[in-house]
Amino acid sequence: MNENLFASFIPPTILGLPAAVLIILFPPLLIPTSKYLINNRLITTQQWLIKLTSKQMMTMHNTKGRTWSLMLVSLIIFIATTNLLGLLPHSFTPTTQLSMNLAMAIPLWAGAVIMGFRSKIKNALAHFLPQGTPTPLIPMLVIIETISLLIQPMALAVRLTANITAGHLLMHLIGSATLAMSTINLPSTLIIFTILILLTILEIAVALIQAYVFTLLVSLYLHDNT
Repeated sequence: MNENLFASFIPPTILGLPAAVLIILFPPLLIPTSKYLINNRLITTQQWLIKLTSKQMMTMHNTKGRTWSLMLVSLIIFIATTNLLGLLPHSFTPTTQLSMNLAMAIPLWAGAVIMGFRSKIKNALAHFLPQGTPTPLIPMLVIIETISLLIQPMALAVRLTANITAGHLLMHLIGSATLAMSTINLPSTLIIFTILILLTILEIAVALIQAYVFTLLVSLYLHDNT
């Protein structure tokens, strides 16, 4: 009970060296691969899920936007596996770090915006000034639209960080309450433990949903600029 509530969010170190890079590289090793002509059920199910997700995100894109399909599929797999790995006991979740989420959001957002300015400069500039805007409001609307454009990567990163961090904190609090009540009242302990199990199931769903939402928003930004 005396453990620091935010101790699980501190980046781990090995012999004084940061181990976050090794942890980030670990989830791809968990993805099964096959060298055989006929795949087993696990590989087949994995390929079906990847194909379904890719088809759902890429349907609205044109030919130029579909060139990002491999990057977007890799992104959703990476975020999902990282989030799920963080649910294991005594583990570290890199996606709870705002710096890492910004490092993913800013380059993807910038790439989509730069592509929009290169291929559709008129449409990209038209977003800054809606049609039919009164003349006195033009400077204010340009400033507002510019701020809303620049804040998009921050919104992406903060949304992912806040959802994953809040879930981990709630699980930590309920787990600590379960241990504290185990020596006081057994029926209350069973009720709290049941809540903890349900919350764990919810966090598994949140980990997958947040990976999908992050990637889908990047896909929408790309669609607006292609």
